[in-house]
Amino acid sequence: MYRKIPYIITLIIPVFFFSCNATKYVPDNGYLLNSYKIEAKEGAYNKKELHDYIKQKPNKRIIFWKFYLSLYNLSSPQKDNGFNNWLRRIGEPPVVYDQELREKSLEQLTLYMRNKGFYEVNVSDTTEFKKDRVRVIYRINPNQPYRIRDITYFFEDANLSSLVLADTASGRFRSGELFDVDALQKERIRIETVLRDHGYYAFTRDFIYYEVDSALYSHQMDVTLGIRNFPKRNSSGRIERTAHPLYTIRDVHIVTDDDALSFKSRNDSIFLPRDTLLYDSIHLVYVKKPNIRPSVVTQKNYIIPHELFDASDVQRTYRNLSSLSAFRMVDIRFHEVDAERPMLDCEVLAVPSTRQSYMVKLEGTNSGGNIGAAANISYQHRNLFGGSEQFDLSFLGAIETLMKTDNEQDSLYRGLNLMQEFGVEARLRIPKFLLPFRTDQFIRKYNPQTNIRLSYNYQKRPDYIRTLANASFGYDWKASEKLIHRVYPLEASLILTPFKSRDFQDWLEGKYLYYSYEPHLIIDSRYSMIWSNQKPLKNQNFQNIRLNLETAGNLLYAGFSAFAPVPDSGNFQLLGVDFAQYLKADIDIRNYIFLYEDVSLVLRGFAGVGYAFGNSAAMPFEKQYFSGGANSIRAWQVKGLGPGSYDDPEKSAYPNQTGDVKLEANMEYRFRLFWKLEAALFLDVGNIWSLSAEDDRLGAGFDINRFYKELAVGTGVGTRAVFSFFVFRFDLGVPLRNPFPVEGANWLPGNAGVSGKDLTYNIAIGYPF
Repeated sequence: MYRKIPYIITLIIPVFFFSCNATKYVPDNGYLLNSYKIEAKEGAYNKKELHDYIKQKPNKRIIFWKFYLSLYNLSSPQKDNGFNNWLRRIGEPPVVYDQELREKSLEQLTLYMRNKGFYEVNVSDTTEFKKDRVRVIYRINPNQPYRIRDITYFFEDANLSSLVLADTASGRFRSGELFDVDALQKERIRIETVLRDHGYYAFTRDFIYYEVDSALYSHQMDVTLGIRNFPKRNSSGRIERTAHPLYTIRDVHIVTDDDALSFKSRNDSIFLPRDTLLYDSIHLVYVKKPNIRPSVVTQKNYIIPHELFDASDVQRTYRNLSSLSAFRMVDIRFHEVDAERPMLDCEVLAVPSTRQSYMVKLEGTNSGGNIGAAANISYQHRNLFGGSEQFDLSFLGAIETLMKTDNEQDSLYRGLNLMQEFGVEARLRIPKFLLPFRTDQFIRKYNPQTNIRLSYNYQKRPDYIRTLANASFGYDWKASEKLIHRVYPLEASLILTPFKSRDFQDWLEGKYLYYSYEPHLIIDSRYSMIWSNQKPLKNQNFQNIRLNLETAGNLLYAGFSAFAPVPDSGNFQLLGVDFAQYLKADIDIRNYIFLYEDVSLVLRGFAGVGYAFGNSAAMPFEKQYFSGGANSIRAWQVKGLGPGSYDDPEKSAYPNQTGDVKLEANMEYRFRLFWKLEAALFLDVGNIWSLSAEDDRLGAGFDINRFYKELAVGTGVGTRAVFSFFVFRFDLGVPLRNPFPVEGANWLPGNAGVSGKDLTYNIAIGYPF
């Protein structure tokens, strides 16, 4: 049995009690729509889409509980005051069964199935009444569908035929496929896209029509797809149909100056104001002098004079220019030169960003129960050298109280346990590849970026002082709308520990963790791939995959081994410091499932492994994995879990829970409460392990036959305040299963129990994943 029940549960009891009387405000002779079900026989259609055509749905559930209806039922309709009005506003009134909406659902389901080619569908329903509640069952028997037998194309303008017919195999509009109205509409969109990408600026899908012959009595249809000619007014003022005009770009003007934009706003026609620079056949419009180098703008531009209009090139240009930090907004307009000639003038309005800004951020921190405060001062320049280079400079300062240790007599702070951290970081983002050869076409196509980073961090604790200097150089580019690549060919980190207390040194002596606190140099290369099918501003299911690969020290070790004698210590050194050698790889997979408008389920899986060899006896401490904390297993403190079944007897003294292998799975059920507040229920499973045979921590090693028995399990509840610019999060974690036995059992409920001291609270900014 649990020793204590968290007091927060007592807040839920009144709401749950009223949920038992869900029909409290259902009118007399009315019925609460408790649930519905769709029973559909197998067929070539998407059963999930059927739910979109149900016109009346029951009250939303949080798992099994109609939470919002329960909130509404807490109100009193006889009382018109702030509290009761608030409950009715954030709650959800009971959904009273409506026969007309049920019949409309039947009509919509029938229409949907017919649009999918099932013209002989049979849709029926059954209504089950039980006391003051009702359940509706919709039954769908699709019967034999209609399919496309033959497709005929009719072009009034024969010039279009080769473009339209070149890619007909890419869609579902083919002989033998279902006669799907949505597929016909997608074919219209495909044709419009193809033609607008080949110079037909004035073409729209409205020129496309279908004629269908279904008088075959064999569940087959013959389809004719026709394209009308372009309407044009002749000299006498009458409309006549002619071939579709093929448009060419005449001039391109790119306005990149605030003053020029202001001047342009007073004149709606294409113009050449006081200052115009012709660069790579592009007119750059400005006042006094350009605020950005012409080459940077033209490298991002796909709209080229004297070439055919291409709608996809317009989108690429918009994407590329919008990615430049020097611009905060981009607008692309086209103007027909005259009615007689199919030529276009293009005008790109690029509104400059504020060049320089700074921000001061103060925050409270809680790391595993250690309370602290942090301040961050950042400066940003969005066009440092006139090439849209974004420069960021930030200064960090933090102080945090630490749990008292048993080794305070030799502490840096006698009687006071504090951790101080100071850091500075400089980043430079350049919107192109810094390479010794021209990459103009690559820049246009993939919108690459070069990243240079320098940082220094100083940490001062009672038991040691650690400094970390880092420099990195790398590239990233967007291979497609879903895929991003990041390559860092060179990154160097120098980690020094200039002070270790006597007790800390004695404690480290002979331990595996000893190597992590020795001075070391990391020169690594790494690659990341990020894939996501998320669509902007849409609550649609999506997935994210992040893959990381990293290697360090291999080339250095090969060079030293070939040309230098092995030192007495057994480790080669660079600049008087041992350099690290290892391989590391991990993958993070996330699935976001939207159940309702304000209810979602997020699943996450993580697997990672790092292996030290050659010049290193252990993975560098900074590169090891840890578990626990606000973005991991939330029922344990940061670095307070594992590795394996190891039970640290000095938890409050030294944080040594790091490892070479990490497995983790998370599930979070999110739902809106009211105003800007959300709530979450979560379940976390995972742990870390060591791969080194020298690791002296009992039970820390990874064993394929044992690791699943050492998985920790935690659950909990959380709240989030969701604002437009940040998310403030509080999670309360409850351990369910320890990786090592407690009072004879790993599972805590029903055995050792869970007390208040076992609860872990996490305060953080942003969602955990």
